[in-house]
Amino acid sequence: MRLVFAGTPEAAVPSLRALLSTRHEVAAVITRPPAAAGRGRRERESPVADVATEAGLEVLKPEKASDPEFLDRLRAIAPDCCPVVAYGALLRRDALEIPPHGWVNLHFSLLPAWRGAAPVQHAVLRGDDITGATTFEIEEDLDSGAVYGTVTEPIGERDTSGDLLGRLAHTGAELLVRTLDGIESGALVARPQDSDGVSYATKLAPSDARADFGMPAMRVDRLVRACTPAPGAWSTFRGSRVKLGPVVPVADGPPLAPGQVRATKHQVLVGTATHPVELGDVQPQGKRRMSALEWARGVRPGEDERLGG
Repeated sequence: MRLVFAGTPEAAVPSLRALLSTRHEVAAVITRPPAAAGRGRRERESPVADVATEAGLEVLKPEKASDPEFLDRLRAIAPDCCPVVAYGALLRRDALEIPPHGWVNLHFSLLPAWRGAAPVQHAVLRGDDITGATTFEIEEDLDSGAVYGTVTEPIGERDTSGDLLGRLAHTGAELLVRTLDGIESGALVARPQDSDGVSYATKLAPSDARADFGMPAMRVDRLVRACTPAPGAWSTFRGSRVKLGPVVPVADGPPLAPGQVRATKHQVLVGTATHPVELGDVQPQGKRRMSALEWARGVRPGEDERLGG
């Protein structure tokens, strides 16, 4: 089939590379416009745009997918189908009606669970044991279209969102290729989603990533892993932000008040509502990332000092 691929972040790159290695023709790529990134806030092309440019593909970067010029160009390219992976913009009816085989989305959850922008983060945050990826027909309602196929993925007890998304990006790419092959041959028919088990995964803002050490250790652990690498978990110490890498609950640790910091020669513990957690890497505001032990040697936390106030 003749395809136009839509995607933006690094998680979409394995799917684009997989499609480029198939018999399908990737005629063009749609991605979000350059965005400011990094400390210098310089505009950067998306990871998908970089791969598409290397492959010599036409790259379309509309501000909105409803822009008339973009829609005219898409009609001129005349794709049979438009596969989508984390494109990041709403698609309206004018765009959805252009390819005869529609727009096929690869979503990183087992729909109808975790519809929305941050399915992997919410799966980790809520302590799910299993997640996966789903290919489905895009319609105007959020992630509600008929399903072509799924693949499952266990969530390890120490998985961060970054770990899990990295695996799903590759297994999902294989699923997307199989889905397009099945659509082309006519062997694959989409089935309506189950009306039970619908849940929503809203985007996590930096304010959502603040670690509350008044919660049980298990919930602190899940929050930090869910927010790693983005938006990045954090707390405060002596009035300044400290970014937190994954922590490890210590069931046999000493009794500590929520947020109380205790540093030894071998570990840095922080109290929670239950047992302590051991800090991993931390990044004080304006400084480089470092081990918690290195940080503690520098700040020398007092007996009554606490993370989070």
